[in-house]
Amino acid sequence: MAVQLNELFFICLTITQGGCMFPNNHWGEWNDSQLQPTIQRLMKGYNRYLRPNFNEGPVEIGMSLDIASIDAISEINMDYTATIFLRQRWRDSRLVFPGNESVSVDGRLVSLLWIPDTFIPDSKRSFLHDVTVENRLIRIFSNGTVLYALRITATIACNMDLTKYPMDKQVCTLQLESWGYNIQDVVFYWTRGNDSVKGLDTLRLAQYSVESYYTSVSEAVYETGHYPKLVLHFSLRRNVLFFILETYVPSILLVVLSWVSFWISQSSVPARTCIGVTTVLTMTTLMMGARTSLPNANCFIKAIDVYLGICFTFIFGALLEYACAHFYTMQLQTIEDLHREFLREFAESNGNGLVPVVSSNQPNQSVEVGSTAEEPTEEPVDSDIRNHAASTEKVRSQGCGLSSVKDASRRAAAVFIVKNPHNIDRHARTVFPTAFLFVNILYWLYYLFL
Repeated sequence: MAVQLNELFFICLTITQGGCMFPNNHWGEWNDSQLQPTIQRLMKGYNRYLRPNFNEGPVEIGMSLDIASIDAISEINMDYTATIFLRQRWRDSRLVFPGNESVSVDGRLVSLLWIPDTFIPDSKRSFLHDVTVENRLIRIFSNGTVLYALRITATIACNMDLTKYPMDKQVCTLQLESWGYNIQDVVFYWTRGNDSVKGLDTLRLAQYSVESYYTSVSEAVYETGHYPKLVLHFSLRRNVLFFILETYVPSILLVVLSWVSFWISQSSVPARTCIGVTTVLTMTTLMMGARTSLPNANCFIKAIDVYLGICFTFIFGALLEYACAHFYTMQLQTIEDLHREFLREFAESNGNGLVPVVSSNQPNQSVEVGSTAEEPTEEPVDSDIRNHAASTEKVRSQGCGLSSVKDASRRAAAVFIVKNPHNIDRHARTVFPTAFLFVNILYWLYYLFL
């Protein structure tokens, strides 16, 4: 098909005086019988390789756009695909004819006319629609004004800042530049300012809504010179409701589910462990699913990553809370068992000692009760005094040793154990929800209003 079109529009040019001129009655394969009389007269002596106003100043080219659709917006590739109707207007004094009417010609006759070399600098891929014919329109007005319209689909780059995703707002551009003609040759302008762009107001997108748009005129500076440039700026606000239902609500429910373990007895180890591990694994799966449609770039710490990280921290903290509570419960039981064993062994080791339980009426005699029953005997006065003093000192030293050991054990236990491990669950029932609510308030205030 392309070969046939090339053959159809092949133009035999006669090179005279440095210009390419059409013979009088022949324009390639277009002859007098195929062209209208007006076109026949206009094409006589017309050189399509020379721009209008050659050596007389730049050509002013007015632009207008109709945005038919924005088909896809990709955060991974950072681009968007749009179908647009591009309309260009300029005045060519060589095409002036009498009357007040306009002439619409076949789009294939574009090969007979000079047209601007407009291109989209940020385009990655683009094509001109050709069903059922190439979607071109050429209309020539009696004052020499030429209207040239195209239907184009292009994939255009858009640099995105995803730090607030999915509460983000992206500003994308559509730029139009001249490829070979600099500002001394052509000048671009929007025909009606911001009203030159149509279709964005009524555009409906899946995840975005068009917040605002405006046009601007500038220059593109390259090593080869300064070139005219027109820019369409439009802001896209992402619709966050989808992500609230898809990601945020499930995350919140998982965090609340992890708090259920605070009301389960610490002795129910399988139940509490199952809740903790299940919520952690589910949260991990949710985090992985939320990143599938996003670029794998470490330079972006997105808002959704921060929230999922917060939820994962609270869920994992609930699991660690039970681990700590169970550990302190077991530690307290172990220390109590050791303390009772110590007291029992201490009592058994001192069961055979002599303890003064009664004294006689005589000042120089004492009665001692030992492990074997013996009759009281009389001792000399000096011997009784020495034995009584020694036994008294032994009991005092033993009593002081027992009390010091008890105090030391209590101080050590106070450092490493919790007196009542069940208080950990009681405090967690208040601390975790309060902290999660506080963090949520800070999160939403920061990402929605700052």
